[in-house]
Amino acid sequence: MSMMLTCARAICLIGALCLAAVAAAQGQAPPDTPAVIVGGQTYTPRSILARNMGSDEDQTTSFPPHKVIGNVYYVGTRTLSSFLITTPAGHILINSTYERNVRTIAKSVEQLGFKFSDVRILLGTHAHGDHQEGDALVKELTGAQVLAMREDVPALEAIKPSGKAHPIDHVLRDGEEVSIGGTTLVAHLTPGHTRGCTTWTMKAAEGGETFNVVFACSYRAPGTVTPETEAEFTRTFKMLRTLPCDVPLGDHPAQYNMAAKHARFASGGPNPFIDPANCWAEAEIQEAMFRAQLDMQRKAGQR
Repeated sequence: MSMMLTCARAICLIGALCLAAVAAAQGQAPPDTPAVIVGGQTYTPRSILARNMGSDEDQTTSFPPHKVIGNVYYVGTRTLSSFLITTPAGHILINSTYERNVRTIAKSVEQLGFKFSDVRILLGTHAHGDHQEGDALVKELTGAQVLAMREDVPALEAIKPSGKAHPIDHVLRDGEEVSIGGTTLVAHLTPGHTRGCTTWTMKAAEGGETFNVVFACSYRAPGTVTPETEAEFTRTFKMLRTLPCDVPLGDHPAQYNMAAKHARFASGGPNPFIDPANCWAEAEIQEAMFRAQLDMQRKAGQR
């Protein structure tokens, strides 16, 4: 029994160290306070990070590639989202994730019957390695144009896997449209998690209807909320609710319950990814945490 407890403690310690390493890589401390209750579930900063990232295996193992709606497909891993938007004139990829995942993403694209070499535009949600480290390799393999929100350019330029310069072919501004082959995505600046955090929206057609699709950026606040970050998040959380939304997606699958929805989708029936009632469920969790962090800092005399 004592040996089992020792092993359990060791596993917990390893897990905690892994989370700390991920947090450190994103410039964050890994606190476990405050705690908030949203929808009857308790969340802490550490539990949210663990939910988003999972294990190293989760971050690098392909989730079964699948259609989400219309011309939108999932081609990412178990815990790091990558989306393919197909068009007759070439495809759009959102989030290259880690460089080591790029060939895994390419394989998922091919499994769906498309050519990875047909990716013409590469977009991202925000300048962290787990979402955009692979941009240079995607460009190398496909020749895609890499587009990035202006406010995230400095952070992206600092991401240099194996010393590779981070490619940026076009700098985006808030509200700018990106179009190819009859599909248009709109870039919405939703800062806080990073300066240039970008939430993408588009319309997708299915079953004779048109649906508003939202590819959400992460809205998780840093360990310490500065006045600048407070102002950014205050603007972001207010603006989000103005976006039309029928299909909520996110840069981590757990943010929109992908695994459960995919299981229901595979069994037939209505498309579970059409979920307007939960479009801002993740934003509600993150805003509650953000407010609780601010309150905790004020009580500690840090603000």
